[in-house]
Amino acid sequence: MIQAKISPPVLKDNVIHRQQLIEQITLGSQGKVTSIIAPAGYGKSTLLAQWRTAAAHERKVHAWLTLDDRDNDPVRFWRYVVGSLYTSLPTDLKSRFLTLADMLPGASSGMFLDTLLYELSELPSESYIILDDLHVIDHPTIHDNLSYLIDYLPQHIHILLSSRTELPFSTIRWRVQKQAADISMDQLQFNEEETREYLHSLYGHSSMFITDQQIRDLTKQTEGWVTALQLASLSLQSSSPDELFMHVIGGDHRHLGEYLVSEVMSKLSKETQDFLLKTSVLSRLDTASCNAVTNLSNGQLMLNQLQKLNLFLVPLDEQDRWFRYHHLFAEFLQHRLLLEHPSVYRQLHVLAGQHFAENGWMDEALEHAIQAENYDLAELYLSSHLQHVLRRGELTTLRKWLYHISSHHTLSHELSLFHAFVLVLTGDMKQAEEILTKLEQICANMSSSERRNQLESSMLFVRSNLVFRNGDFGKWFVFSQGILDNIIPDNPIYLHFDYNLREPMVRRTSMGLNGVLSRDTEKIGLMFTDVLAAHGWKESLIHLYVKQSLCEGYYEWNRLEDSRRLAGEIAKSRSSVDTLGLLIPLRITEARLAAAEGQYTLAHYIIDETQQSVLSRNEHTWVLELRAFRARLLLQERNITQARKEVAALGIRPKDKPIYSREFQILTLVRLLGRQRKEPEGLRLLELLKLQAAREQQIASLVEISILQALLETQRGQVARGMTFLSEALTLGSQHGYIRSFLDEGPEMQHLLKQYAERSEVRHDAEAEGKLLDYVRMLGKQFPQPHEVELAAAAELTPSLPEALSRTELDLLNQIRQGASNKEIAANLSLSQGTIRVYLSRLYDKLEVSTRTQALVKAQALGIWDGDN
Repeated sequence: MIQAKISPPVLKDNVIHRQQLIEQITLGSQGKVTSIIAPAGYGKSTLLAQWRTAAAHERKVHAWLTLDDRDNDPVRFWRYVVGSLYTSLPTDLKSRFLTLADMLPGASSGMFLDTLLYELSELPSESYIILDDLHVIDHPTIHDNLSYLIDYLPQHIHILLSSRTELPFSTIRWRVQKQAADISMDQLQFNEEETREYLHSLYGHSSMFITDQQIRDLTKQTEGWVTALQLASLSLQSSSPDELFMHVIGGDHRHLGEYLVSEVMSKLSKETQDFLLKTSVLSRLDTASCNAVTNLSNGQLMLNQLQKLNLFLVPLDEQDRWFRYHHLFAEFLQHRLLLEHPSVYRQLHVLAGQHFAENGWMDEALEHAIQAENYDLAELYLSSHLQHVLRRGELTTLRKWLYHISSHHTLSHELSLFHAFVLVLTGDMKQAEEILTKLEQICANMSSSERRNQLESSMLFVRSNLVFRNGDFGKWFVFSQGILDNIIPDNPIYLHFDYNLREPMVRRTSMGLNGVLSRDTEKIGLMFTDVLAAHGWKESLIHLYVKQSLCEGYYEWNRLEDSRRLAGEIAKSRSSVDTLGLLIPLRITEARLAAAEGQYTLAHYIIDETQQSVLSRNEHTWVLELRAFRARLLLQERNITQARKEVAALGIRPKDKPIYSREFQILTLVRLLGRQRKEPEGLRLLELLKLQAAREQQIASLVEISILQALLETQRGQVARGMTFLSEALTLGSQHGYIRSFLDEGPEMQHLLKQYAERSEVRHDAEAEGKLLDYVRMLGKQFPQPHEVELAAAAELTPSLPEALSRTELDLLNQIRQGASNKEIAANLSLSQGTIRVYLSRLYDKLEVSTRTQALVKAQALGIWDGDN
């Protein structure tokens, strides 16, 4: 069924070839957008299919998507657009668009569209995206997205649209630029020559006796509407051409189409009429679905007959497996069925829903249950399907279903709570609060029971999501105090809801407040995690993600021991291994902690081990983030040769237009360009990326980008510009207490900060000498002193010296001395067993031993425990 949406309709053998219009589309498609606008039945889809067939020999990409009203969900819409492109591309280009589809739904609209535009710009030849039946899309976000896409389309990409109504966005600016073309209803109307050709296809040699006047009259009466000619010919299949003229021209029918459909139906057998009416409830039909709604087994036979009768049956695939009725014909049939047999209409939708549910097509099943006004059945289907739709990220679809069902039917408490959760995710806080308040009142009147406990526990989860958006922590805390502790949640949807599908740092997500750090956010975060843990949510992803955000925040504040402690606690959870959106940020943080102590071997080991785990799951998108971080480690070690190899594997180039979805990788490339003294290329990337970071309101990104701009400008001799960018970074960074963003840039940043302080003091800048200058001085003191740098180098190069052992490694030695197992050591030091194995390996290397016993003997010989009692 999905394949049918991304395939053009199969053209019939006797279709009238409309060369002039095909040439007009070809000419118009040299611009950004070509639209074909006319009411139903004027051959819009057929014309586009003809043009696509005519252009097929050119070996260009022609992506086709037939839209329906279920596509009024931005995530679903764009996933299908990407899917249609994917199936149209050569094999060697497919993988890039598969990665693009993975962005949904985690990315913002702007981020996704910029990435799509970039990937389209990389296509090697002229490419076309054909969207058929755009009039069914009424979602304003999709309209805005499409307009944005067309505005910034690469020169060799073109969009073709068909619609019954005017386009939902202005095309004036594209027309002024001669980038828009259209074909109207007047142009789609059959002219006299095409009418004659069509009659010849019907009557063969008999059409030779048709006069020119008859052709003119027939064309005028039908207004060139091909569907009227088709319907009239169907109603008089055994008649002569003269009878056709009398039938169409002799009548004075205000609704010619409806009249002619009635005429066609009246000439069919009772069996065929019954089949058509019953199967009209199906938006797409095959043999099995026809049998299901008719309760007969002759579906294939009837479909074959309808094809022979040429009865407005449109094949949707070349295998003649799936079909649909012509829209005008289907609308007439459904209207007649609902008008004459409303109870039958609803029962047929129930049968269709049951059929699709049994075959796993739950979207279709749900839609049919709603059409049947059987809301008990709709709730049943939705309850079994909502986790899958949530995973797809189609929140608009979920919200539509929930609204429709709840408007006619009282939802279960659990589904009402899920409704509130979806409203929170889609930004409707007011309505979500109304539902939650009502549910709290219901719970207050319920007797104590397992169901009440679970409902309140789940409400804590939904309120926890709400508080991240409305900031009402007081109300959240009061609610949490009123429910029982240590209830083990049983709803997997809430327990395992994933908040990070693409970011290598959680604090760059909404869960991490987009990089905002303050004492208040720390206090709230700690309270939040404590409350969740006390109420049974310790293993939930929401609890672990908040903890990871705190862990990264502590690292940024240079509170390394606090960061390490939280990392150890997170690592104990199974979810930290199973959920890559949590695992990758955790392991990168652990590697950062190691690198901050000068333990680059350990940092590389952590990243290498994680990459092997991710590769085994075929999650190549996350591998790119790990490779980017490894390149950063190598650059910190001044290993430019190896760093260049890692960056090359990312597949990004200095001349590319940067896209925010790959920001982490691009900023890694910029650092490499700085080491290679290619400052202009790096600065160009930073300037373009900074605009996108501002649009996304990413504090952490803006600070990092400004820091890199400062370093590159100063490096190329533009000191004044460098100081301006450094001032931007310091102003924003000081508001959030950023430290490691500056420290991790090494001696170059240390020197730059010193210059900044000296210039400020010379200028006697009162503002600079205030809090900002205090901030600069504080940062300067945080950098390792020369003797500390020497000790770190010694620790890395001469592992046999006791000074090379970190505090963690000394703690590890003490645990070994006490006879603790790896599992016990992990528990005592708040680290994972995997991390303990890494530290043990590193410890053995430093002591030049291979067993625990040898480690204890070597430690004793080195006097590590001298002075202990």
